[in-house]
Amino acid sequence: MNLIRNFKIFLFFLIFLSSNIILAQWDPSDENRDPEIGVTKKTLLAIEKFKEIPELEDYFAEADSYAVFPRVVKAGFGIGGSRGKGEMVQNNYVIGSVSLTHFSAGIQLGGQSFSQIIFFRNKIDTDRFIQGNFEFSARASAVLIEKGVSAESTYNDGIAVFTSTNGGLMYEASIGGQKFKFKRYQIK
Repeated sequence: MNLIRNFKIFLFFLIFLSSNIILAQWDPSDENRDPEIGVTKKTLLAIEKFKEIPELEDYFAEADSYAVFPRVVKAGFGIGGSRGKGEMVQNNYVIGSVSLTHFSAGIQLGGQSFSQIIFFRNKIDTDRFIQGNFEFSARASAVLIEKGVSAESTYNDGIAVFTSTNGGLMYEASIGGQKFKFKRYQIK
């Protein structure tokens, strides 16, 4: 029994470390930015992907801001975790970088990669997010967007979350417990 537990712990840390190594290679501040809105190419591609979804049109038009994570990696074997880096856009300009971390325990096995976008309805919701460590409640959930399927959601406490899978064998739309950090870019 101890051997199985130790193997699970070893495997979790191996998956976690390898995903962090992959993610650590991407730093939004180091990439070429689109001169129009100051966004990195990876973030811009993710935004374009989400803008292709007709159901999100009103969110882009009405939201005060949104955080985009081009790639979030999630892995689990009894114990799981996810990590991603992205950028926050307000008034069509990138205002800073954001990071996402999540740890969970329970029945889970596999790994996946997905993109995520979080819309903030108004300035109060945006400020609440950028002022400090932000965490979704355990009840929070995201709408999983699949081709040909309607993506319907409403704001929950001023926030609407959508994910789009990039690949993998783990399915879970729960975002409860995700923690975020925001770092404002220095305007030169």
